[in-house]
Amino acid sequence: MTQQRRPQRSAEAAAHVRALVISGEFPPGTQVRPETIGEDLGISTTPAREGLQLLRAEGFLELVPQKGFQVASLTGDDIRDLFRAQALLAGELAFRTADNCGPVDRAELEALHHELLAAAARRDTGLLEEKNHAFHRQINNLAGARKIQWVLGLTTRYVPRRFYANIAGWPEATAQDHARILDAIKATDPEAARTAMETHVMNSGELLAEHFDTRAAETGLA
Repeated sequence: MTQQRRPQRSAEAAAHVRALVISGEFPPGTQVRPETIGEDLGISTTPAREGLQLLRAEGFLELVPQKGFQVASLTGDDIRDLFRAQALLAGELAFRTADNCGPVDRAELEALHHELLAAAARRDTGLLEEKNHAFHRQINNLAGARKIQWVLGLTTRYVPRRFYANIAGWPEATAQDHARILDAIKATDPEAARTAMETHVMNSGELLAEHFDTRAAETGLA
Protein backbone atom coordinates (compact mmCIF):
# COMPACT_ATOMS: atom_id res chain seq x y z
CA MET A 1 0.00 0.00 0.00
CA THR A 2 1.35 3.42 -0.99
CA GLN A 3 1.90 5.77 1.92
CA GLN A 4 0.40 9.22 1.66
CA ARG A 5 3.17 11.77 1.35
CA ARG A 6 3.42 14.09 4.35
CA PRO A 7 3.27 17.81 3.50
CA GLN A 8 6.57 19.65 3.60
CA ARG A 9 7.46 20.29 7.21
CA SER A 10 8.38 23.92 6.57
CA ALA A 11 4.92 24.55 5.09
CA GLU A 12 3.37 22.77 8.08
CA ALA A 13 5.26 25.05 10.45
CA ALA A 14 4.25 28.15 8.47
CA ALA A 15 0.58 27.14 8.46
CA HIS A 16 0.64 26.45 12.20
CA VAL A 17 2.14 29.80 13.14
CA ARG A 18 0.09 31.73 10.57
CA ALA A 19 -3.09 30.38 12.14
CA LEU A 20 -1.92 31.39 15.61
CA VAL A 21 -1.17 34.91 14.38
CA ILE A 22 -4.45 35.42 12.51
CA SER A 23 -6.49 34.01 15.39
CA GLY A 24 -4.83 36.38 17.86
CA GLU A 25 -3.20 33.58 19.84
CA PHE A 26 0.15 35.14 18.90
CA PRO A 27 -0.46 38.93 19.11
CA PRO A 28 1.90 41.47 17.46
CA GLY A 29 5.24 41.63 19.20
CA THR A 30 5.18 37.98 20.30
CA GLN A 31 8.54 36.27 19.97
CA VAL A 32 8.37 33.08 17.91
CA ARG A 33 11.25 30.67 18.38
CA PRO A 34 11.90 27.93 15.81
CA GLU A 35 12.93 25.56 18.58
CA THR A 36 9.55 25.95 20.30
CA ILE A 37 7.59 25.55 17.07
CA GLY A 38 9.61 22.49 16.15
CA GLU A 39 8.93 20.94 19.54
CA ASP A 40 5.20 21.73 19.30
CA LEU A 41 4.93 20.05 15.90
CA GLY A 42 7.39 17.23 16.47
CA ILE A 43 9.75 18.40 13.75
CA SER A 44 13.36 19.57 13.73
CA THR A 45 14.42 23.17 14.15
CA THR A 46 15.57 23.58 10.52
CA PRO A 47 12.17 23.18 8.81
CA ALA A 48 10.57 25.18 11.61
CA ARG A 49 12.97 28.05 10.91
CA GLU A 50 12.29 27.75 7.18
CA GLY A 51 8.57 28.03 7.91
CA LEU A 52 9.16 31.20 9.91
CA GLN A 53 11.18 32.62 7.04
CA LEU A 54 8.20 31.99 4.76
CA LEU A 55 5.99 33.96 7.15
CA ARG A 56 8.56 36.73 7.21
CA ALA A 57 8.31 36.96 3.41
CA GLU A 58 4.50 37.08 3.70
CA GLY A 59 4.70 39.92 6.23
CA PHE A 60 3.36 38.02 9.23
CA LEU A 61 6.71 37.96 11.02
CA GLU A 62 9.72 40.24 11.19
CA LEU A 63 13.30 39.44 12.12
CA VAL A 64 14.49 41.74 14.89
CA PRO A 65 18.21 41.98 15.72
CA GLN A 66 19.09 40.39 19.06
CA LYS A 67 15.51 39.12 19.44
CA GLY A 68 14.80 36.84 16.51
CA PHE A 69 11.39 36.37 14.91
CA GLN A 70 8.52 38.51 16.17
CA VAL A 71 4.91 38.78 15.06
CA ALA A 72 4.56 41.85 12.85
CA SER A 73 1.89 44.51 13.19
CA LEU A 74 -1.57 43.19 12.29
CA THR A 75 -5.00 44.70 12.85
CA GLY A 76 -8.60 43.63 12.61
CA ASP A 77 -8.88 45.74 9.44
CA ASP A 78 -6.09 43.70 7.84
CA ILE A 79 -8.14 40.58 8.52
CA ARG A 80 -11.25 42.22 7.08
CA ASP A 81 -9.32 43.00 3.89
CA LEU A 82 -8.26 39.35 3.56
CA PHE A 83 -11.86 38.23 3.86
CA ARG A 84 -13.07 40.91 1.46
CA ALA A 85 -10.84 39.49 -1.26
CA GLN A 86 -11.92 35.96 -0.39
CA ALA A 87 -15.62 36.92 -0.48
CA LEU A 88 -15.43 38.16 -4.08
CA LEU A 89 -13.86 34.93 -5.31
CA ALA A 90 -16.07 32.62 -3.23
CA GLY A 91 -19.14 34.54 -4.39
CA GLU A 92 -18.25 33.97 -8.04
CA LEU A 93 -17.78 30.25 -7.43
CA ALA A 94 -21.16 30.04 -5.67
CA PHE A 95 -22.74 31.88 -8.62
CA ARG A 96 -21.37 29.28 -11.05
CA THR A 97 -22.32 26.36 -8.85
CA ALA A 98 -25.94 27.53 -8.66
CA ASP A 99 -25.90 27.71 -12.45
CA ASN A 100 -24.20 24.35 -13.00
CA CYS A 101 -25.13 21.77 -10.38
CA GLY A 102 -27.84 19.16 -10.72
CA PRO A 103 -30.24 17.42 -8.31
CA VAL A 104 -27.65 14.94 -7.03
CA ASP A 105 -25.15 17.72 -6.34
CA ARG A 106 -27.77 19.76 -4.49
CA ALA A 107 -28.74 16.71 -2.42
CA GLU A 108 -25.10 16.18 -1.41
CA LEU A 109 -24.79 19.81 -0.35
CA GLU A 110 -27.97 19.54 1.68
CA ALA A 111 -26.66 16.40 3.39
CA LEU A 112 -23.43 18.20 4.32
CA HIS A 113 -25.45 21.09 5.69
CA HIS A 114 -27.50 18.79 7.92
CA GLU A 115 -24.31 17.12 9.16
CA LEU A 116 -22.95 20.56 10.02
CA LEU A 117 -26.14 21.41 11.93
CA ALA A 118 -25.88 18.16 13.87
CA ALA A 119 -22.25 18.87 14.77
CA ALA A 120 -23.20 22.39 15.92
CA ALA A 121 -26.03 21.01 18.06
CA ARG A 122 -23.61 18.56 19.72
CA ARG A 123 -21.01 21.33 20.13
CA ASP A 124 -18.53 19.09 18.36
CA THR A 125 -16.19 21.87 17.23
CA GLY A 126 -13.77 19.61 15.37
CA LEU A 127 -16.52 18.01 13.29
CA LEU A 128 -18.21 21.39 12.79
CA GLU A 129 -15.05 22.85 11.26
CA GLU A 130 -14.61 19.73 9.13
CA LYS A 131 -18.16 19.91 7.74
CA ASN A 132 -17.86 23.65 7.16
CA HIS A 133 -14.73 23.06 5.08
CA ALA A 134 -16.38 20.20 3.19
CA PHE A 135 -19.45 22.34 2.38
CA HIS A 136 -17.32 25.12 0.90
CA ARG A 137 -15.01 22.70 -0.91
CA GLN A 138 -18.01 21.01 -2.55
CA ILE A 139 -19.39 24.32 -3.79
CA ASN A 140 -15.98 25.36 -5.11
CA ASN A 141 -15.49 22.05 -6.91
CA LEU A 142 -18.96 22.15 -8.50
CA ALA A 143 -18.31 25.60 -9.95
CA GLY A 144 -16.10 24.16 -12.67
CA ALA A 145 -13.72 27.14 -12.52
CA ARG A 146 -10.33 25.72 -11.62
CA LYS A 147 -8.36 28.94 -12.01
CA ILE A 148 -10.70 30.93 -9.77
CA GLN A 149 -10.62 28.09 -7.27
CA TRP A 150 -6.82 28.15 -7.36
CA VAL A 151 -6.70 31.91 -6.69
CA LEU A 152 -9.21 31.47 -3.85
CA GLY A 153 -6.87 28.88 -2.37
CA LEU A 154 -4.12 31.50 -2.27
CA THR A 155 -6.30 33.77 -0.14
CA THR A 156 -7.71 31.10 2.17
CA ARG A 157 -4.23 29.87 3.10
CA TYR A 158 -3.95 33.03 5.20
CA VAL A 159 -7.13 32.22 7.09
CA PRO A 160 -7.08 29.52 9.80
CA ARG A 161 -9.49 26.62 9.40
CA ARG A 162 -9.39 25.93 13.12
CA PHE A 163 -10.23 28.31 15.95
CA TYR A 164 -13.47 29.41 14.25
CA ALA A 165 -15.71 27.21 16.35
CA ASN A 166 -14.28 28.80 19.50
CA ILE A 167 -15.20 32.32 18.36
CA ALA A 168 -18.42 33.57 19.92
CA GLY A 169 -21.30 33.55 17.45
CA TRP A 170 -19.51 31.69 14.67
CA PRO A 171 -21.34 28.32 14.86
CA GLU A 172 -24.76 30.00 14.84
CA ALA A 173 -23.85 32.47 12.08
CA THR A 174 -22.41 29.68 9.95
CA ALA A 175 -25.53 27.55 10.22
CA GLN A 176 -27.76 30.47 9.22
CA ASP A 177 -25.52 31.65 6.40
CA HIS A 178 -25.10 28.17 4.94
CA ALA A 179 -28.88 27.74 4.91
CA ARG A 180 -29.21 30.89 2.75
CA ILE A 181 -26.47 29.74 0.39
CA LEU A 182 -28.08 26.31 0.07
CA ASP A 183 -31.55 27.79 -0.54
CA ALA A 184 -30.18 29.95 -3.37
CA ILE A 185 -28.40 27.00 -4.99
CA LYS A 186 -31.50 24.79 -4.68
CA ALA A 187 -33.56 27.57 -6.28
CA THR A 188 -31.02 27.79 -9.14
CA ASP A 189 -30.59 31.49 -8.39
CA PRO A 190 -26.94 32.36 -9.16
CA GLU A 191 -27.17 36.02 -8.07
CA ALA A 192 -28.71 35.10 -4.74
CA ALA A 193 -26.03 32.44 -4.25
CA ARG A 194 -23.30 34.98 -4.94
CA THR A 195 -24.79 37.48 -2.48
CA ALA A 196 -25.34 34.84 0.20
CA MET A 197 -21.78 33.54 -0.12
CA GLU A 198 -20.19 37.00 -0.09
CA THR A 199 -22.25 37.93 2.96
CA HIS A 200 -21.26 34.69 4.71
CA VAL A 201 -17.54 35.16 4.11
CA MET A 202 -17.68 38.78 5.23
CA ASN A 203 -19.66 37.78 8.33
CA SER A 204 -17.00 35.19 9.21
CA GLY A 205 -14.26 37.75 8.64
CA GLU A 206 -15.97 40.28 10.87
CA LEU A 207 -16.31 37.76 13.69
CA LEU A 208 -12.65 36.81 13.43
CA ALA A 209 -11.56 40.47 13.19
CA GLU A 210 -13.61 41.39 16.26
CA HIS A 211 -12.10 38.44 18.12
CA PHE A 212 -8.63 39.58 17.06
CA ASP A 213 -9.29 43.19 18.13
CA THR A 214 -10.58 42.00 21.51
CA ARG A 215 -7.48 39.89 22.08
CA ALA A 216 -5.29 42.85 21.10
CA ALA A 217 -7.14 45.13 23.56
CA GLU A 218 -6.75 42.58 26.36
CA THR A 219 -2.99 42.44 25.79
CA GLY A 220 -2.68 46.22 25.48
CA LEU A 221 -1.71 46.07 21.80
CA ALA A 222 -4.79 47.70 20.29
